[in-house]
Amino acid sequence: MSDEASVSALPEHELTATSSTVVYANRWMTVREDLTLRYDGVEGVYGVVQKPDFALVVPYADGGFHLVEQYRYTVGGRYWEFPQGSWEGRPDADPLVLARGELAEETGLTAGSMTPLGHLFAAYGFADQGCHVLLATDLTAGGTDLDETEAGLISRWFPEPEVWQLIADGRIKDAPTIAALALFQRHRAQLT
Repeated sequence: MSDEASVSALPEHELTATSSTVVYANRWMTVREDLTLRYDGVEGVYGVVQKPDFALVVPYADGGFHLVEQYRYTVGGRYWEFPQGSWEGRPDADPLVLARGELAEETGLTAGSMTPLGHLFAAYGFADQGCHVLLATDLTAGGTDLDETEAGLISRWFPEPEVWQLIADGRIKDAPTIAALALFQRHRAQLT
């Protein structure tokens, strides 16, 4: 049997939860442990982090990108990335509204045009969080509105070749940022 035939023979849901227990929750996330049953009868355990989707903005102007740099506690370092975030008080916020808000908050920029580039999963091996990627163009400068969790965040424009160098130098390690660059390149190629 070919690999394609064996995959098509699998049920739609190969793994189902037989029970679910919340083991931790705060205003940003819920962590649960599911007892699971695979389609072939094998039981298991799966840990799941539930977080609301976030918006990631690709602010493009003058042949380059506006990036933000901030300290990321979980990895103990400062890295450059595209503006991004979610609103824990409004987890169901419209992605376009969320993107405009995050862009203005972190960079002070407003966009005359916002183009959806795609939806990605941030780390679907353990989390259900998705990422809405939007291209921001026709940018106008303004003042930032950082909240207390963004203390130390800085914003700067980089020409596109320097962004690729930041990746090569390990100064951009954010997977959604790098994936968003791929979506941007695909979008740009479709326009030519």
